[in-house]
Amino acid sequence: MNERGLPVLVVGAGPVGLTAANLLAGRGVPVLLVERNATTSDEAKAISLDDESLRCFQAVGLADTVLEIVVPGTGTRYYDRHGRSLFHARGPEPYRLGHPFKNQFAQPELERALLQALKDEPEVEIRFATELIALTETPEGVTAHLRSTDSGETMDTQVSWVLGCDGGRSTVRELRGIDMTGSSHRDVWLVADTTGDEHDERYGMHVGSPDRPTVIVPGRDGRCRYEFRLRPGEGSGGTRPDFATIKRLVAPYRDITPDQVERCTNYTFNAVVADRWRDGRCFLLGDAAHMMPPFAGQGLNSGIRDVANLVWKLAEVWHGRAGDRLLDTYETERRPHATAMVAFSERLGRVVMTTDRRRARARDAIVRALLLTAPGRRYLAQMRFRPRSVHTEGLVLRTGDPADGIVGTQLPQPRVLVPPSLRARLLDEVLGEGLAVLGVDVPASAWERLALPGEWAVQCIDVVLGDRLPRPRGERLAVADADGRLETALGAARGRFVLVKPDRYVAAVFTPDRAARVRAMLGSYLTVPAER
Repeated sequence: MNERGLPVLVVGAGPVGLTAANLLAGRGVPVLLVERNATTSDEAKAISLDDESLRCFQAVGLADTVLEIVVPGTGTRYYDRHGRSLFHARGPEPYRLGHPFKNQFAQPELERALLQALKDEPEVEIRFATELIALTETPEGVTAHLRSTDSGETMDTQVSWVLGCDGGRSTVRELRGIDMTGSSHRDVWLVADTTGDEHDERYGMHVGSPDRPTVIVPGRDGRCRYEFRLRPGEGSGGTRPDFATIKRLVAPYRDITPDQVERCTNYTFNAVVADRWRDGRCFLLGDAAHMMPPFAGQGLNSGIRDVANLVWKLAEVWHGRAGDRLLDTYETERRPHATAMVAFSERLGRVVMTTDRRRARARDAIVRALLLTAPGRRYLAQMRFRPRSVHTEGLVLRTGDPADGIVGTQLPQPRVLVPPSLRARLLDEVLGEGLAVLGVDVPASAWERLALPGEWAVQCIDVVLGDRLPRPRGERLAVADADGRLETALGAARGRFVLVKPDRYVAAVFTPDRAARVRAMLGSYLTVPAER
């Protein structure tokens, strides 16, 4: 392969770019990371990490590092127009993916932690104060034209692929001539990160007062994020608010002094999606690919989902184990959910953060009516109103099996018993970093009929449901249910094989007689064309 040996260029050292660099390094792919700023950011940006993002960090051994800087949260509590509690949205199930559902954090701390992890990687080169000014594709890869923002010196370097993780004003997107479709909002919000705060709640608070929609998110060590919707004349987007305004807005919640304001800004937001996410050897991720209002707390998490989806595929192609066609499944699988999340975040803001008194009154009445019924309470408390991430196209195959309902969804991460010690472990620790095939209560003869090609690195695991011991067979691993959650996750697939992708989404559920169709589907992506 022409790109073998050349690094992947990651443009942007925000959380998305740093996560991509860590995951690429973890899969043995060299990385050149460039950032136009001299250091990581100290701006008030993302503040919420969900369980899916923590699962992504777990894949490269960084979950514990990140958990040291977050508040293990309990979701979001919504308040009505009078400031009275309406309901608490905690998510579908505690620790469903192996981690707390929603976690507050400070973005500067996350960036420093992710950067520190990269400094131990010998195949990662990091260049701050370096901007991308041009890209030229060649038969061997891409020539990246870079410039030092300190000296103005220019340099050219050969790379294999380019990941545009450079935010809403993406240079990569601009250089490739990619437009974004959607809408820009003129509403101005003041956001202030403060210290010395006495809030000790482990959940975010959305106060739906039409007079002053407000978001409050307590953090660690007395930190707290305040966000206030500004009225006309109180401030404009992209400016720094004066302390008098901050003091006046936070006065109902606390006293504050100038030295207790860590960072602050006035901002507006966009609800847009890039018209395409791949252009030749260049890809867009995170805000470069999609920007959304902050009300669902999914901007950064959507970017990390992009990373989890693309990086394993890029590594397979870089190592020569898969064809280029696999990379086209990135946008196919991720765009529908990202687009739905942009629309949902926009809609949530119109409902929860409305300044229209009639709409606020109707909202409160509808929510209280829903809370009178068990289905309504589940709908709100489990956040069933939030779009689910389901891969309907791409590296997925529905065979018409009754268990096809879990195809395209993310496999939960329960604890499992692993012989010989039978110590309970998180499922991902057993799945490995590649594709995995789980045989759910299948006989040994079924594995013989599976017949996966030997050149495909697939982890094969016997899954034992019920209160039974796992029994390894030959070189195959075996796991058993530790607490009943494995049964909940895979009970519908009993007697079948479950193909799990490295991003932990289910690619197929099938019986041995349909294994040939799955082999053909995998072969179309994992077989490298002869001309390569």
